[in-house]
Amino acid sequence: MRRILSNLLATLVSLVIAAFGLELLTRLVVDDGMQFDLEMWKYAREVKQVAADPLIGHEHAPNRQAHLMGVDFRTSSQGLRDREFSFERAPGKLRIAMLGDSLTVGWGVPVDDTFAKRIERMYAAAGIDAEVINFGVGNYNTVQEVQAFLAQGYRYRPDVVVLNYFVNDAELLTPASVPSPLMRACYACVFLAGRGDAVVRQFLGGMDWAQYYLSLYGDGTSQGWLEAKAAIGRLADATKASGVKLVIVNLPELHDVKDYRFGRITDLVRQAAEENGAAFVDVLPAMADQPSSKLWVTRPDPHPNAYANELIAKALFAALQKLRP
Repeated sequence: MRRILSNLLATLVSLVIAAFGLELLTRLVVDDGMQFDLEMWKYAREVKQVAADPLIGHEHAPNRQAHLMGVDFRTSSQGLRDREFSFERAPGKLRIAMLGDSLTVGWGVPVDDTFAKRIERMYAAAGIDAEVINFGVGNYNTVQEVQAFLAQGYRYRPDVVVLNYFVNDAELLTPASVPSPLMRACYACVFLAGRGDAVVRQFLGGMDWAQYYLSLYGDGTSQGWLEAKAAIGRLADATKASGVKLVIVNLPELHDVKDYRFGRITDLVRQAAEENGAAFVDVLPAMADQPSSKLWVTRPDPHPNAYANELIAKALFAALQKLRP
């Protein structure tokens, strides 16, 4: 019996040493500040908080600061990745609310390189006094984006609301929760979970990224898409009631912009915009002639980089100019 206990103790000690060694290796070697899974985890841990409204789930906490994916990420006292804005309007100044997820918030690019801030500068260069408020929050879907705007964003009384749509915005909302102390501290746990998911997708018959995105829609009657479409309807009703212009933008998936696989999703979003009397902008033509990898933050992370944000800004600014009376 004593021999068995001794072996068990030795095994336990070995496992603890291995776990600490793996954690140390992940922190000192693997974590170079550009690992997508680790950086998104840090973003959730250091910048976000659980929202009171379950339809919002999570939100940016005010006055947070982190260094994520190689760039500084700061939130204002209002929880925006932007400068401070007053609810009160400056007379004669155009105000645009930019809703969206990590693409809109500018994942992996400096704040001044986001398409929201680029558009603001384009207005200034055209002699138009305008401000573009970035309401983007990473990992939001359309339901969350609309709910957050109707709960708080409307107080800024914008002239134009831009809803930026991405192919994963039909994902179902999962309840937000506070992570356990282990998952808040364990770098290796996060990294291994991400690598495990990649192995399942590549070698064990899991869906690849394209199959997954398409599976969110099916024939256009999936629950996630119907919920997203209903949220678009709520936003359209609210903007119409306030005399605010609504623009719905299709932000393309950037793995392969030349042989784009998600035209069916674009058509569904365009149809939803038309049914609700909203303007529709498809950004894909503005970048379809580009090498896809030229648009990415990093090779394994096809979020739009600064150059892609510039292309988005040019396409969207041209469309916004057409809305002016």
